[in-house]
Amino acid sequence: METKVTKTIGHFVNGRILSGSGQRYGNVYNPASGEVSGRVSFAGKTEVEEAVSAAAAAFPAWAATPPLRRAKVLFRFKELLDRHAEELSALITAEHGKVLSDARGSLTRGIEVVEFVCGIPHLLKGSFSENVGTAVDSYSIRQPLGVCVGVSPFNFPAMVPMWMFPVAIACGNTFVMKPSEKDPSCPMRLAELFSEAGLPPGVLNVVNGDKEAVDLLISHPKVSAVSFVGSSAVGEYVHRTATSHGKRVQALGSAKNHAVVMPDADLDQAVDALMGAAYGSAGERCMAISVVVAVGDRVADDLVKRFVERIRTLKVRPGQDPEAEMGPLVTGEHRERVKGYVDLGVREGAKLVADGRGFQVAGHENGFYLGACLFDRVTPDMRIYREEIFGPVLSLVRVPDFQAALALVNSHEYANGTAVFTRDGDTAREFAARVEVGMIGINVPIPVPVAFYSFGGWKRSILGDYFVHGTEGVNFYTQMKTITSRWPTGIRAGADFVMPTMK
Repeated sequence: METKVTKTIGHFVNGRILSGSGQRYGNVYNPASGEVSGRVSFAGKTEVEEAVSAAAAAFPAWAATPPLRRAKVLFRFKELLDRHAEELSALITAEHGKVLSDARGSLTRGIEVVEFVCGIPHLLKGSFSENVGTAVDSYSIRQPLGVCVGVSPFNFPAMVPMWMFPVAIACGNTFVMKPSEKDPSCPMRLAELFSEAGLPPGVLNVVNGDKEAVDLLISHPKVSAVSFVGSSAVGEYVHRTATSHGKRVQALGSAKNHAVVMPDADLDQAVDALMGAAYGSAGERCMAISVVVAVGDRVADDLVKRFVERIRTLKVRPGQDPEAEMGPLVTGEHRERVKGYVDLGVREGAKLVADGRGFQVAGHENGFYLGACLFDRVTPDMRIYREEIFGPVLSLVRVPDFQAALALVNSHEYANGTAVFTRDGDTAREFAARVEVGMIGINVPIPVPVAFYSFGGWKRSILGDYFVHGTEGVNFYTQMKTITSRWPTGIRAGADFVMPTMK
C-alpha cells in the first residue's frame, strides 16, 4: 500500500534544525492507522560530529554559568512545557500510540524532573570543614563532566529523555540526545522549547538515527558520560562499549515485574490496579506488571475470573479517542514480536484464557492493535515467564505461600520493580525488606519514584552504579573535587617528609 509522507524529521544541532545528509531515512508510523506519517533522517558521522563539536564548544561557558542562572533557564523551560503540554502529549500519541491520558501522565512525570533540578543551586552545595589541621581547611565541590550523551527508548519519548538531559544540563554539562527513531517528534520539540527558554546554542542537541549513530556517540573521544534506557542486551553492549572508551555509564535495562497477591488482599482493588499496570500503554513500559503471583489456588481462580470479566470490557481504541484505555502497539513489527510470544506460550503449555491476537478496531483494521492477553498456569521454566515481552500479555503464576512467592521474585534475573497486595503490615514490611528488587510498591502496582528520589532496578536490570534523576542523577552527572587549603600564618615549621596527619 502506497502512503504519502507528510513530514521529514531532521536533527537539532547548535540551536537550529538540520535536515541531515539525506543518505538514510527511517519511516515514522501512525500506530492507530498503520500508515506512514513521516520519515526521520538517520544521522551519520557528519551529523554526530557536528552535534558533539557543538556541545564541546558550548561546555566551557555553560559550566561557568552560575547554577542560579542555569536554574532560571530551567524555570522558563518548565513554564513552556506546562504551556505546551497538550501539543507534546498529542505528538506522543500520534507516533507512539498510547492513549492521550497516559501520554499526559508520562509528560507530567518528565516535567517533575525539570522542576526538581530547578533547585540545582541547593543540589550542588558542597561541604566545608574548618581547621581539619592547624590553620588548614578542607572542602568539597561537585563539578560537571563535559559532553554527555543520552540514548532513550520508544516507549516514553518525553519522560525518559527528561530523566537525562535536564539533570545533566542543570549540573553544567552539555548534552547530545539520541531518542528512538520510532517516535522522534516530541524530543525534537523539547529541544526547541528549551532553546526558546534561553538555553544557549550547543548546550542541548538532538541527533536521530539508529545503531550507527549510537556507536559513533558512545565511542566519541569528546564524550564523557552516557545514559541509556532500553533492553538489557543493548544496555550491556552500550555499557561495555562506552566504558571501554573511558566513559562513565548509567544503563537501565529490561524488566519482568511481579505483583504478589496475598489471600488477605482487597481483590477488587488489586484487579483494578493490575489491569492498568499490565495493559496501560499496551504493556510497553519497563515498569509494567507482566507477572501476577497468586498465593493459593483460591486467589488464583478468583483473579482469573475477575481479569477475564474486565478484559471483555477493556476499551482498546486509537489513542486520540478520549474513552480509550489501551491503544495500539508502536509498530507492526513489534506487534508481530509480541504475538509470537503469545504463540510460544500456547506451545509451552500455559493456559491462554484471554486471547487478543485477532483483535481489530473497526475503521482501523491496518492499525497495530493487539487485544489484552492473559495466561494462567504459567511456570518459571517457560520463556513467556523468563523473558521481557513488552506488550499487553499478563502471566499468572500460582504459588502455595508467601515464602514461595518471595523466592520466585528473587530468583528472576531482572529486578526492576515489584509490588505486593496485602492488608497485613507484617507481610508488607517483610516483603519490602527481603525482596531483591530496586523499586517496591505496597498496594501500588507501578512504584515509579517521584523526581527527588531515584529510579533504577537491581541485577540485570541495570548496568553501572547510578540510578537516574534524584540525588543519584546529580551525582552521576558531576564529579567530586576536594580541596585542602592552608594560608600563611607567619609561622614556618620547616620541611616535613612524612605523610600529613592533620594533627
